[in-house]
Amino acid sequence: MPVYRDDAVVLRTHKLGEADRIVTLLTRHHGKVRAVARGVRRTASKFGARLEPFMVADVQFYEGRTLDTITQAVTIGSYGAEITADYASYTAASAMVETADKLTEEEPSLQQYLLLVGALRSLARNEHGPNATLDSYLLRALSMAGWAPSFHDCAVTGEPGPHSAFVVQLGGVVAESVAPPGTPRLDTSTLELLTALLTGDWTTADAADGPVRSRASGIVAAYTQWHLERGLRSLEHVERGPGKPEKKVQPS
Repeated sequence: MPVYRDDAVVLRTHKLGEADRIVTLLTRHHGKVRAVARGVRRTASKFGARLEPFMVADVQFYEGRTLDTITQAVTIGSYGAEITADYASYTAASAMVETADKLTEEEPSLQQYLLLVGALRSLARNEHGPNATLDSYLLRALSMAGWAPSFHDCAVTGEPGPHSAFVVQLGGVVAESVAPPGTPRLDTSTLELLTALLTGDWTTADAADGPVRSRASGIVAAYTQWHLERGLRSLEHVERGPGKPEKKVQPS
């Protein structure tokens, strides 16, 4: 049976027996892979810490009949420690890897892989607020999966915007002529922030005030839960307060 290797980000792990783990990874070239990491729960394991959630590694696999086996792992991006040290970053990262798990299969998905790795790296480096990083990731990941939201032109008719009526089930903002009765309206600032998060305009996204960020996060959460089967459990633990997330304090 062949041996292969690939860059991979760890999505989740499950205990197997007394010392092993089943590791679910999103790889650069082989899509999502579930593999056994033998002996990694022993204190003497050479690569157990490299196969924790949020870590990125160069992994060697031995192909098996049902599950592959991980034989080597070399760290590429050590993001786990920095992310888990901050609750807001940890819950955001948990929602990210759960989303990636739901959106990907065994078929290669290079764009989803690169997007997730970039988002985890940004979280670990505290480049932006954890909620903003999460919201941007969710919008982009859903777009890559074929569920791109519209925040300007009508999602139903294509009528040029701007429009303010937002319907999750219809894919974003819609014209008044097709808006169902009682459709909520979004203010211009919230729509501008949502557009910035989707397009990666971090100058605009970082400048948004607390109430606008809170409204945008609510829209992103609703849109994500609608399109993902059975929703995301991790989103229940993400703090969605209006205040700007505090930056992590580095030990002196």
